[in-house]
Amino acid sequence: MSADPRPPARPLDGRFVVLGVTGGIAAYKAVELCRLLVDAGAHVAPVLTKAATEFVGVATFSALASEPAQTEIFGAASPIPHTRLGQAADLVIVAPATARSIAAYAAGLSDELLGATLLATTAPVLVCPAMHTEMWHHASVQENLATLRRRGVAIVEPESGRLAGGDVGEGRLADLHRILESAEALLSRRSDLEGKSVVVTAGGTREPIDPVRYISNRSSGKQGIALAAQAARRGASVTLISSVAIEPPPGVVLVEFETTDELQRAVLAHGADADVVIMAAAVADFRPVVVAREKLKRRSGIPELRLEATPDVLAALVASRRPGQVIVGFAAETTDAIENATGKLHSKALDLIVVNDVSQPGVGFGYDTNAVTILFADGGRKDVALAAKSEIADSVLDACVGQLAAHPSK
Repeated sequence: MSADPRPPARPLDGRFVVLGVTGGIAAYKAVELCRLLVDAGAHVAPVLTKAATEFVGVATFSALASEPAQTEIFGAASPIPHTRLGQAADLVIVAPATARSIAAYAAGLSDELLGATLLATTAPVLVCPAMHTEMWHHASVQENLATLRRRGVAIVEPESGRLAGGDVGEGRLADLHRILESAEALLSRRSDLEGKSVVVTAGGTREPIDPVRYISNRSSGKQGIALAAQAARRGASVTLISSVAIEPPPGVVLVEFETTDELQRAVLAHGADADVVIMAAAVADFRPVVVAREKLKRRSGIPELRLEATPDVLAALVASRRPGQVIVGFAAETTDAIENATGKLHSKALDLIVVNDVSQPGVGFGYDTNAVTILFADGGRKDVALAAKSEIADSVLDACVGQLAAHPSK
């Protein structure tokens, strides 16, 4: 039998991609991006803001794309073009994304066709900022990007290089092939956890000293919440076991806990049938032997606290694991991070462990960013540089998908 002469399918084959172009000098690069998307098999529908037309022509995009470029909500062939585009889209790319367009998207403004389309879609969105260095570093721009990241928007950060006016610095639109690869990755992840159940723990445990005081840690729960949100976006049925009282991300069932005992009961109950359990919660290793029934008073003198070890939730989970189940641990370290995490990986018999050095700026507790190393039981390793916690979450989930495929029945 002869080999199939057809090239293998790519993630963009037959996908409906809305290409949003906003009013920055890098808009001329969006013309080439449009061509690359079409060459990759996508059906491309360009949407230009009014400011974008000051830099590039509608006719150029209409000639290269799969359908005529659009600029207006009113006067189009469709009476509700933003709804048609938003519902049809498999992916929306905004490239370049100016500071103004990022602010408008974060604020939910829909005064132009692109803004209305972004609000009318449930498809993944890829925002590719491009602006001068000073604008890129402005607090308002970074805060707006943080808002979009929390909502699940993927950001392809700009690069350093030559800018308009002869300046050199951060803010140059990312390489077009990098944008294309990011688009393909987004779509390939779109349903790779379809039919899988994922349990994620988040936040820190609280072990009471008396009715008003407790022993805890600095965990904000942000990384665990990001993991739950991204897993749901990738098609999984997700249960988030959290000590942080939040409105759960779309598609996520929330189970609350406070103490280590409560966490263990929830994990063993909900994790028993899960395909993947990700233990991102920070568990207090010790708790008071005796909990005071009334508030301890200063006038009574300094109390002596005797501590005991809390239950080892991860060990209990591994001991009861079922064949094929993927279990992920986390390790927040301040010294000898890799060595300590490797020991935990093997002693707990985990599939993989995510380690971060929380002594580094921007890493770990309380931040919207993180930098991690993913260690695998077979000796593999993946370093993930400082990025938004949603991006870290996708790297961890990528590793989980690989484990599910490689070891379907441990």
